[in-house]
Amino acid sequence: MTTNVAKLPTGFGRLWTAQTVSSLGDGVSHAALPLLALTLTHDPMALAVVTAAGTLPWLLFGVLGGALVDRWDRRRTMWVADTVRAVLLAVPAVAAALDVLSIPLLAAAAFLLGLGGLFFDTAATAYLPDLLGRDPALLERANSRLRGAQTAMSGFAGPPAGSALLALGRAVPLLADAVSFLVSALLVRSLPAPPAASGPVPEARESLLRQARAGASYVFRDRLLLGLAMRPAVGNVAFLAVETVLALFARERLGMDAYGFGLLLTAEATGGLLGAAVASALGRRLGTGTALTCTAAVEGLAILGLAAAPDPYVAGLALAACGAGMGATMVLGPSLRQAIVPPHLIGRVASTSRMLAMCAAPLGAFLGGWLATAFDLRTPLYAASGLLLTMTAVTATMTSNRRVEAALRAAAPAGTPEGDPKPRTPAQESAPAPS
Repeated sequence: MTTNVAKLPTGFGRLWTAQTVSSLGDGVSHAALPLLALTLTHDPMALAVVTAAGTLPWLLFGVLGGALVDRWDRRRTMWVADTVRAVLLAVPAVAAALDVLSIPLLAAAAFLLGLGGLFFDTAATAYLPDLLGRDPALLERANSRLRGAQTAMSGFAGPPAGSALLALGRAVPLLADAVSFLVSALLVRSLPAPPAASGPVPEARESLLRQARAGASYVFRDRLLLGLAMRPAVGNVAFLAVETVLALFARERLGMDAYGFGLLLTAEATGGLLGAAVASALGRRLGTGTALTCTAAVEGLAILGLAAAPDPYVAGLALAACGAGMGATMVLGPSLRQAIVPPHLIGRVASTSRMLAMCAAPLGAFLGGWLATAFDLRTPLYAASGLLLTMTAVTATMTSNRRVEAALRAAAPAGTPEGDPKPRTPAQESAPAPS
C-alpha cells in the first residue's frame, strides 16, 4: 500500500536548521544553568525557584498567547521572539562577567525567556501545518526530524558543550545561547509566508478573551485532545520534580562531577534520538493510541529505575529509556494534534495543551525541592515514577486507537478515501466512532 510520498518543502529545511541551531544553544544552557545556580546556592528550594520561573509564563499567559498567535503572522512572531530572547540573554551574561549574578536575576531571566518561548513554540506549532498542508504523513515525518534534531542538539551535543563552556567563564554558555537565537531568527525570517487561508482567524473581531476561551473549550470538550494534553501535564509535574534535584542527585548520590552531569543528560538525549526515529514505525505497528500508552509506561518505569540506581551507569541507562519514551511521544502526540485540529484554532489548541503541561511544571519543581528537603534526594524520583504510571492508566482509554482513527477520519479532506489519513491499526475500519 502506498501512502503520501510527497517531499518535504524547501522551507522546511530552513525551519529545521533554525530549530537545530537554537536547540544546540538550549542544550548548552540546559546543562550550564543548573551548574551556574549551584555556584550561587545549594538550597534545593532556591534551585526550584529558578526552574519554576521559566514555566510561569505558560501559567499566566498560555491561552491568551495562543489567541494572539492565531491573530498574528506566525512567521513574524517566531523571528521576533528569537531576537528578543537573544537580547535578554545578554543581561545575565553581563552580570556573570561582572560577578553580580544572583538567583533572583537568574529567575527573572528564566521567566522572560519562557515568555519568548511561549510565543515562538506556539507559532512554530501552528506554522508547520500551514507549511505542510496539514498532511498527516508529512507532519509525522517533519516532527520526527525536528524532534530528532532537537534531541541531538539540546541533549546530546549541547550539555557536554555547556559544561565545557562554563569552565571558560560563567558568561560564555549564555552568550553561546544568545548567538543561537540570533541565527535562528535570521533563518526563520527567510521562511515563506503562510497561505492566506491560514492567516487571520474568521472571528478576528471578537474579543481576545472570547477567542482564548473558544480554544480552551475545544480541548476540554474533546476526550482525545484532553487525553493528549493530560499526559504532558502530569508528566511535567514528574519531570520537573526530577530535573530540580537531578544535578544535586548526580553529585551527592552518584558521585558525578560537572562533566559527568553533562554526560548523564546526553544519555537521555541518546534515548530520545532512538525514540523519535522509531516513533512512526511504532505507531504503525501498535496504533498511535496504544503506542502513546506504551511510551508513557516506559517513562514511568525508567524514572523508577533512576531512583533506585546504585551508580552512574544504571542511572544513564534509565535516563536513556526515559528519553526514548519521551522522544516517541513528542513525535506522535503533536503530529496527531496538528492533523485533526482546524487551522484557525491550532494556535489556541496548542497553547492550551502546552499551558496545561507548563502550568503543572512549577508544582513539580517545588514538589521536588520540598521532597528532597523534607526526606531524601531519591524521594522526588520515586514520587515522579508513581505519578507517571498512574497517569498512564488513567488516560489509556482517552487516547485509544479507536478514538485516534475516528478523529483522523473526521479531519480528512472531503473526497479523501476513509483509509488514506495515515491508517494506524489493522481491521479497525468498521469500528464505530467513540461518543
